[in-house]
Amino acid sequence: MEEKNIIYDCSRGCITERTEQGELLCQYSPGCCKLKNFNWLSGIHDSKLASLYEVRFKNTRKAVYENTSGQLLKTGDMVVVEATTGHDVGIITLEGPIVGRQLLRHNINHEEKEFRKIYRKARQLDLERWQEAIAKEHHTMIRSRVIAAEMGLDMKIGDVEYQGDGTKAIFYYIADERVDFRQLIKVFAEEFKIRIEMKQIGARQEAGLIGGLGVCGRELCCSKFINNFQSISTQAARCQDLSLNPQKLAGQCSKLKCCINYEAPVYIDAQKRFPFVNAPLELQDGQAFLIKSDILKGIMWFSYQEGSFSNMIPLTAYEVKQIINENKAGRKPATILKNQEEEKKNDFVSSLGEDNINRFDEKKKNKNKKKKRKPANNKNQDKAPQGQQGQHGQQGNQGQQSPTPKQKKNE
Repeated sequence: MEEKNIIYDCSRGCITERTEQGELLCQYSPGCCKLKNFNWLSGIHDSKLASLYEVRFKNTRKAVYENTSGQLLKTGDMVVVEATTGHDVGIITLEGPIVGRQLLRHNINHEEKEFRKIYRKARQLDLERWQEAIAKEHHTMIRSRVIAAEMGLDMKIGDVEYQGDGTKAIFYYIADERVDFRQLIKVFAEEFKIRIEMKQIGARQEAGLIGGLGVCGRELCCSKFINNFQSISTQAARCQDLSLNPQKLAGQCSKLKCCINYEAPVYIDAQKRFPFVNAPLELQDGQAFLIKSDILKGIMWFSYQEGSFSNMIPLTAYEVKQIINENKAGRKPATILKNQEEEKKNDFVSSLGEDNINRFDEKKKNKNKKKKRKPANNKNQDKAPQGQQGQHGQQGNQGQQSPTPKQKKNE
């Protein structure tokens, strides 16, 4: 997206702008990038972690670097960092004690590990090379897909990321089976004249890289905040009484949706309050069979006919426990139909006459009749008090008018 020489790079979380003098400006935009961070420990100083910064690159690639340049750095600065070969350009996203928390999540001890270095803040020449390398990514991805297809490899190139100095590129690919891409790397090196690194990703990671909107209308969770993908099974869908329809349960990655795991613990805890019903309830008027359960409301629906969804009777989990305990003691409750008598009957509105074209005209006629009656009554009511006031106010006057026949009737 380009507007007034402004380019929004959501994959890296920055906004680049070309000034009238030709200078290139890059600004960090935390709300624009994927997996944005919030430093909830900002303002707290820790001398042990003062030189450590989290630097992010394209999409979800992040790393912690040590500042040995002596320059004062802050969140949002564009920096040149050490790479395996050459150097790379990234954006500082976290600083301070929160970086130590991120390292603990990955079981990394900051006192023992040797971190790569931050050379300096990015200069104008560094940013120009960086943008030139970014401009090659899309063409390289399309061309690499064509080459892989010509070689007959069962793989898909999902994305390409160039290093900041333009001497190396990372190819993210998806493959169901093991792929021998040694010959492919040689062809890529001859074609693009750069160093090649291949990284395999799964279908969920690919959906996170591409992004998009889910069926809920919101941005995909895998591209918004999820960085550790957990295994999802159909058992999580069963415990929520979801329809086991692959088309409804599958996301854009053709795998089970990640959001299925969100509410699964709540349903599992709610099911613990339900009694285990492995046999019909024994009653004096027959047997009641379990048809379905509303887990969140805590209601179980029974019917006197096995497998019948008609004439279902709702019972709470506590009432079902009492009946089961009485059955175990050899007693049979009278009936469970008493609950239906206590329920309020639904007021159903008949749809008869809704298809009549003149149904609105009849309402208007009634309203017009009411409007015509009101002014007549108001005039009569207003005339009476006026006449009374005139009689009291003009006592003894000979020119007083006699009341009309209508007023006599009203009196």
